[in-house]
Amino acid sequence: MISTSSDGCQSEALLRSFILDDSMSPHVKDTLALFLKMLTESVRTTVKRTKERTLEEASHTLRKIPVPLLQSLEPKHHRRLVRLLLALQTEEGNTSSACRKLDQMMQHLGQVDQSLVFEAVQQRLHKILQQEQVLSIKDLQIVCMFLEDSEAGREVLRQTCTSLLHKLSGLLPVIMKEEASRNGALCYQTVKVCLQVFQLLPEQVSQLVFEGEGDVPMRRILGFLMNIILGEISSRDTRLLAGTAVAMLISTATDSESGSSSSWSLLQVTSRVQWSLTVGRLQVDCCPRSVDAVDRLAVVRGLLTCCRKDILVSRSNCNTCLLLDGLFPLIPPLCDENLDYHYYVFQVFTMWLKSMKECLPEIWEVTGTPVLGETSSLRHRLAQIIWTNAESPVEGVSELVRAAFCLFLEIYDLDCQHSGVTEKRLYVEFLHRMAELPWESKGKYPLLSALLPYTGTNTVLEQYPSLPSHILKCLSINHLAPCAAEIYKSLLQEQRRELTVGLLKEAPPTEHCLAGHWALRWQPTVLKALTSDVVLLQSNASSYLLPCTVRSFPGAPDTLLPVLDTTCPGHLCAWARIAGAQRAVTGRPPWASDGSFCPETLRRAMSSLDDTVRLAALNIVCCSPKTREAPSQVEYSAMRAFLPLNLNSESSTFRQHLQAGVRKFLVRIRDSCMASLKAQKGKRGPSEEEEHILDQGVEFVDWLARLALGSCAPGNNFQRKKTALLLLAAVLETCSDSWSPGRRKGQPPANMAVLINWAKERGKWELFSRSRQLVLIGCLEDTTNEIREQAAELLARFCPLPLEADVTAALLSRAEWLLHSPRVPEAQMGALMTKLLLLKCASLEGLVGGAPKQGHAQSAMLVRHLLEMLRQHYLAARQDMVLASRTAPLHGVVSALQRLLLEVPGALSEALDHSVVAEILTLLEKITQLLLGLLSGDQHTEEKDVPPSFCDMGNAISSLIGRALLDEEGVENVLLSEEHSLVLTCCWVSLKEIGIFLGSVVERILSVTCTNTLLTVEELQRASKVFKDIILKCRHWGAVEGCCIGFTKFCGALLASSDPELKVIPGHILQQGLAVLRSPCGTSVTRRGAGLPVLILSVLAAEGSSCRRPLLALSMNMLLETARSTLPQAWDQTLDLPQVCAVHTLQALVKGSSLGLSVLQYAPAVAMLSLTLLSSPCWAMRNAALQLYSSLCSKMLGQRPAGEDVSAQYGMGPPAFFHRYPDLQPFLQGALECAAAKLREARLSLQPSLYPILTLLAKLQPGHHEQARTLSGFLPPLLQLAASPIYGVRVMSSRALVAMIPPPEYLASVLRLVEELPESPGKPCCHNGVHGRLLQMEAILGRALRTGSLCRTSLHGVVQGLEARLWLVSPAQRCPLVKQSYVAMLDLLREGCSGPFLSRLGSLLMEEIRRASHPLEVGSASFHHTAVRFLCEDPETARQVWQNLSGGSMVTRLSLVKWVKEGRAWRGTGLQRVVERELQANLKEALLHRDVEFKEAYLTALTEVMTPDGLGRTQPRPPLSGLEEAALQGCLEVLLRGLGGQ
Repeated sequence: MISTSSDGCQSEALLRSFILDDSMSPHVKDTLALFLKMLTESVRTTVKRTKERTLEEASHTLRKIPVPLLQSLEPKHHRRLVRLLLALQTEEGNTSSACRKLDQMMQHLGQVDQSLVFEAVQQRLHKILQQEQVLSIKDLQIVCMFLEDSEAGREVLRQTCTSLLHKLSGLLPVIMKEEASRNGALCYQTVKVCLQVFQLLPEQVSQLVFEGEGDVPMRRILGFLMNIILGEISSRDTRLLAGTAVAMLISTATDSESGSSSSWSLLQVTSRVQWSLTVGRLQVDCCPRSVDAVDRLAVVRGLLTCCRKDILVSRSNCNTCLLLDGLFPLIPPLCDENLDYHYYVFQVFTMWLKSMKECLPEIWEVTGTPVLGETSSLRHRLAQIIWTNAESPVEGVSELVRAAFCLFLEIYDLDCQHSGVTEKRLYVEFLHRMAELPWESKGKYPLLSALLPYTGTNTVLEQYPSLPSHILKCLSINHLAPCAAEIYKSLLQEQRRELTVGLLKEAPPTEHCLAGHWALRWQPTVLKALTSDVVLLQSNASSYLLPCTVRSFPGAPDTLLPVLDTTCPGHLCAWARIAGAQRAVTGRPPWASDGSFCPETLRRAMSSLDDTVRLAALNIVCCSPKTREAPSQVEYSAMRAFLPLNLNSESSTFRQHLQAGVRKFLVRIRDSCMASLKAQKGKRGPSEEEEHILDQGVEFVDWLARLALGSCAPGNNFQRKKTALLLLAAVLETCSDSWSPGRRKGQPPANMAVLINWAKERGKWELFSRSRQLVLIGCLEDTTNEIREQAAELLARFCPLPLEADVTAALLSRAEWLLHSPRVPEAQMGALMTKLLLLKCASLEGLVGGAPKQGHAQSAMLVRHLLEMLRQHYLAARQDMVLASRTAPLHGVVSALQRLLLEVPGALSEALDHSVVAEILTLLEKITQLLLGLLSGDQHTEEKDVPPSFCDMGNAISSLIGRALLDEEGVENVLLSEEHSLVLTCCWVSLKEIGIFLGSVVERILSVTCTNTLLTVEELQRASKVFKDIILKCRHWGAVEGCCIGFTKFCGALLASSDPELKVIPGHILQQGLAVLRSPCGTSVTRRGAGLPVLILSVLAAEGSSCRRPLLALSMNMLLETARSTLPQAWDQTLDLPQVCAVHTLQALVKGSSLGLSVLQYAPAVAMLSLTLLSSPCWAMRNAALQLYSSLCSKMLGQRPAGEDVSAQYGMGPPAFFHRYPDLQPFLQGALECAAAKLREARLSLQPSLYPILTLLAKLQPGHHEQARTLSGFLPPLLQLAASPIYGVRVMSSRALVAMIPPPEYLASVLRLVEELPESPGKPCCHNGVHGRLLQMEAILGRALRTGSLCRTSLHGVVQGLEARLWLVSPAQRCPLVKQSYVAMLDLLREGCSGPFLSRLGSLLMEEIRRASHPLEVGSASFHHTAVRFLCEDPETARQVWQNLSGGSMVTRLSLVKWVKEGRAWRGTGLQRVVERELQANLKEALLHRDVEFKEAYLTALTEVMTPDGLGRTQPRPPLSGLEEAALQGCLEVLLRGLGGQ
């Protein structure tokens, strides 16, 4: 069994030996007995929250004994109490909160005899400091605990500081001797002790450092810390902590001059050659060992954290300031470093700004000028850092950038006040910059919220008038909704503050008056969002906008509700949501209003067919800001009517929101009932109202429990059972007294038992009677995993008593039967039942095989029973696999073992010893070898790293079951036999479960044992071979993927171990995998059917992010080197080359989410490699490179807006993109320039990398004007590529061009492009060039008009230029693609075109669509479609086009019927009658047409035009009323004949 520590044994022994004498006073004796009981509970529990809770109660209990009564105790009792608390402190050394509570108890005892406490602590510490051995990690933890959490301990260590430093200096050579100790917990703990000594014992340390000749141990410690900072170890956390420790040492200087000189000496860390560090009297030689930026980061972070203000602003000999001239120059280069460090870098940046703000008065004295004046270079550099990193993909950096921006604005404001500047231009400059950025730019909204208090809402909305519409656009995209809600909330809060201050001059404003001001500005925006057809916009507006609106302006709902027409579906939902938000904030239900409430409205909302409306109405009934507000009779009636009718919803979102609403309702019932019971105390009897509240509440809860349990009975569908279990969970979580240690919120009240007893006295709330238990146990055999898991969780968490003996026996028998089932769900049922048995049965004696051994727990008995069962299954599989797959399929028992050992608290430590672990490992090894041998058809697979093909696996299983894959006629059998399916399922599911179980159990064993006594190195190596065999020798992706989950845990546990022999095992596995990859393969090992890439990925994912990731660096460098190597002269296309294998593996590493952003430091090299390999002569290499490039682009560009197509812009602009990946800019620009040069030479030379490069650039969004200037080199080649003979290149180059042009230059760019268009057909021109220019103009104008960057009135010059080139759509222009792009441009500018021009254009287009196009005429169909859409925008022209429907060409007719579905501007107009009449008149001809696409579009259009709209503007008419009876009959016959033919 897994043993506990010696300190734990000591505390338990002291607790058992503590005897309370009868000589004590009864009060003291009883209190101490309760105190000791609580301490015993805290020792036995392993749950942190439970331990803290019991220690807090113990501390309160001890303080109940006054000091005089404690003094009456005999000295021996006092000494035992001190020893006991000291032992507990030592045991809980890693839990600071527990140690502090124990120290509070120790201080209470110290009030009786402080010398006794001091002496006990002194003896414990002297035992550590005077021992001959070097300090262990446990000793260091104890020293840390006494320094940090013990007053007596700090005093003892203050007196023995020199001894402690000597002891620490003796430990340092031991730590640095081996790599495992350098990069392990021992080194980190040593640095932590040094930091705490410097921080908590500054006087003692200062004497040794800044006085005398310099202490030798201190010099060794300083050298040790500097070696760590400079990269002698790889752990980033330890290096950062060492930087803080050195800075803390410097801060112990008694004067600022010494501290400043030491700090300047430390800043030599930027030197790449050997240098000397001087701190006081100490001097050490430093030699840089690492090329990363962690050394500089650690030093700057430490100095900003620890140095006093006088040190930061003190002047040096060169009249420089440490904060401005020493620390800040190191920060901008850090921002360009590896993304892995960015979070810490911006922490440092924020700390620097905070220090600068605190030191401003002193800085003004030093500089004598404003710090952030108009000509300040510091101001420009700070702003540049903020703008460049506002869109950082690193988690947490955007929040830090916002905090830094807030500090920057505060510093600027204080600087202006100090210098007397009244015109603060920086605010307006920032506001203009934010307004110019695209609305998709996520980073600008938090910065705008920070800027708002300095500018005011009026200025913001005047300078940025499109902000309300941008907020709505953001709310329609999930990842932008929170930032849009934040800026809206800030605007409301600032508006209310401004209104309150402004209106107070006249009279205190009323809420109605304030709501009126809000409505003038925001009511249309909010109503548009709440009644929108876009579901996401409607939902996010309800979740984000409404709550902050009602909180800031409680009268706002009174201005919104009257304008709604609740007979419309969209308005009914908006009404329910507004009323719900009003109640949630103000507590006022709609039925409490002054006669304006209509009960019918609520009833219609609660019975709506729309889930969203019903949930919004339910929220009105359930929510209340006061949890003690008892539900009214209206609410009880509504809930009783609503719940039974809403148990069958198929929407999981609906079920979750239903549970949340019911939980709120139940909390109100519980709290109101508890309040009524509390009010009864002191009274002779309950009042009639209190009795009524109790009766109603208890009865409703009982009714709901009966409803839920009744819906869980067999025969009900999944939806009903799932909803019922969710409701039952809400009842049990709210109305039971089960305390859940792992939860912070949602715990029952302390006196919940009073209400439960009151209900049970009246025959209610018997939530776990035998019949109800059996209903839930029956759910354990449900066919769906969700029902089984939830029922088991409810039984485990809330079932108060052990199961009865007959139920236990029946459950065990059923579980064993299910574990033998070949069906995976049934085997999972058996595993779940086994877990529940261990949790809830009173005794297993006599139920499981074998006599129980002395001292063995039930978990040990059950584990041994399952192991014996697994052994029997293995023997059966060896003898007859086909039979075993039916009756002993292995995977069920493995799953049961996993649930028992990993999901039952304490089972692992009770059930496992070395013999059991060895038996488990041996069995899993044998099973793995057996199953892999069966799948390969060869039992000798030890030396093979190549998996069998799917065909080989099929042949192996077929030969096993004695059935050939070919039938008698030699035709392949497509359908697998039942035996084949059972064997295959048994094999892959068992291998998957083995991988998950083995990895999880090794991880748990290594995490709970300080010294590895259960697993030897040889056994762990054997376990690693099991993983490697499954991943590399099984092609089934389910088995490989599942096994990788366990393998990642396995490698993570080994890498986190302090044992050097264990830490190297994952590295050896990785090297073996890379060796397999680099060797010539006999078959594919990297495609989706095999697992070499995921083997490598799993090892790298287990490598901690707090170190330099040496394994990742090794792998990436080797893979890049292999992929770049020259291909052989001849290769077999059916086999994977090592180069192709390397590219596939790189794709797996880039695509996998487990590596996070660490892989992006290699992004430029990988991108250039993949683009280069697109020109490879090998098809497999080109295919692999394209997949790699696609995955890398998704990773680099970050989150893509939900619901957008793949061509939509991402949130990152070109400046930010190339700032993050600077090596890519010259490479991509060079590739574009090369392609443009070949185009100028009139050479049709295909460049495979050109289109992917353009695609990447097109996915960026336009940047700010100043930032985009640095990208001007991209514009010439992109403009030249407009003339490419390849259509796709022209289209994509136009999209890429938009990303490279700043929004202020849109108009000038379009005007230049218009001027380049030929003015007449006689002028020589290139059709491709003309088409490309039009595409570029269309892309720029479309973006500008869509984002509001240009107003239509400013486009007069563009319109004139296009009107003068009408020939581009005349018969003189023979290219349909040019015509289409010209018409599409004019469609964007229709409002600015003159009437005569539109008339001439319409005539030309009418002639064009009447002309039959040649089938080989490229682009003709697209042109006709665009022309039809343009003509149909005008009702008169559309009428003419539709009246000629039967005479038009096929392309024109198809475009017309498609237009009906695409645009609905015809609804409610006279055009609708024309369209309907023409569609009916030509129905039979359309049905007789051969083109299926045309018939489908035609019928869709006819259905659309004859369907009344939801707003009732179209009066319903009899279907096909325009057709005669005979014509209608003929159409019906044609339609039925066509359906029969299909």
